[in-house]
Amino acid sequence: MSESSSAQAYLVLADGTVLTGRAFGHRGAVVGEVVFNTGMTGYQEVLTDPSYAGQLVTFTYPELGNTGVNPDDQEADQPHARGVIARQLAPRPSSWRCQQRLEDWMTTHGVVGIAGVDTRALVRHLREGGAINGVICSDGRQPAELVTLLQEAPSMEGLNLANTVSTKTTYTWTDPCRVGFDQRTRSSGQGTPFRVVAVDFGIKRAILDRLVAHGCHVTVVPADSDLKTVLEHQPDGVFLSNGPGDPSSVGAGIQLATELLNTTDLPMFGICLGHQILGLAMGGRTYKLNYGHRGLNHPCGTTGQVEITSQNHGFALDAESLNPDLIEITHLNLNDRTVAAMAHRHKPVFGVQYHPEASPGPHDADHHFGRFMTLMSDRRS
Repeated sequence: MSESSSAQAYLVLADGTVLTGRAFGHRGAVVGEVVFNTGMTGYQEVLTDPSYAGQLVTFTYPELGNTGVNPDDQEADQPHARGVIARQLAPRPSSWRCQQRLEDWMTTHGVVGIAGVDTRALVRHLREGGAINGVICSDGRQPAELVTLLQEAPSMEGLNLANTVSTKTTYTWTDPCRVGFDQRTRSSGQGTPFRVVAVDFGIKRAILDRLVAHGCHVTVVPADSDLKTVLEHQPDGVFLSNGPGDPSSVGAGIQLATELLNTTDLPMFGICLGHQILGLAMGGRTYKLNYGHRGLNHPCGTTGQVEITSQNHGFALDAESLNPDLIEITHLNLNDRTVAAMAHRHKPVFGVQYHPEASPGPHDADHHFGRFMTLMSDRRS
């Protein structure tokens, strides 16, 4: 993308900050919560992760688009991030897996982008002031004309976005992986697969892939499913997925988790939003982080063994709200001591705040899927 051929674009924040750059992708104006991701790779996985619904993503890595895009790396059928903020867009991709330029893909899917922004300064601004609503505009309107859009934009606090990204119909998933070079542990295929009901609050394909690879037959149900719907599938275990928005607003999911805990002995595993919903169902509270955790290098642990993890969340469980007689905090985020994983002391139930499926990586935490399999195996036997 040459500077001369690109239209001007603006990024306007709710605090009055205005940044000027070059438009790429779809031309238009889009409002969302401005956040940042520190990963050095994986931009396609980020943009298609339903957990980024309602957000404008700032990428701290200075160049975007250098490996293009391909259908195998998507976490959903379409992008869920509303907009992209980049320092520089690669003029041409270079990868044997590339099937399309990032900019063309964004244009096709209606994703608005702005490049040429000083992303280091923007990230510093967000770290000091917190994640904030903003608007990317590349349709010719001036910053003063965008104030109304920002004034009408809702806060992420109190926002239930899980229902907007969740599947509307139940389906099964049997594909362990779409690429042949993923050499992580796979089930031998011997024995009866574990029947897992996955509640879709914004589930990623990579999570479904890993469940299948570990020996599960997965049935995915909508976010507003009730206890009767889940039990009709006679599951060996229940999985609560990642997803966007404020976990405390996902009333149906919290009620389902509460009823599962109170009336069954089913193993349960929650990731990210699902982890938070489990904590809420056990009497805990959540709160909004100042600027969230979004990247591929967050160290987590408590016992001396550290996992480097992939994370994407703007809320966290309040450690002081968790009953220590009921819940064990098994991992802390070692950057800020927030709750990174917890487990029920008396039931086969646990959750992790980070993403153990970790596409594109790292894979330190993949063993949590094996832990879920062990709990289901123990219950069977």
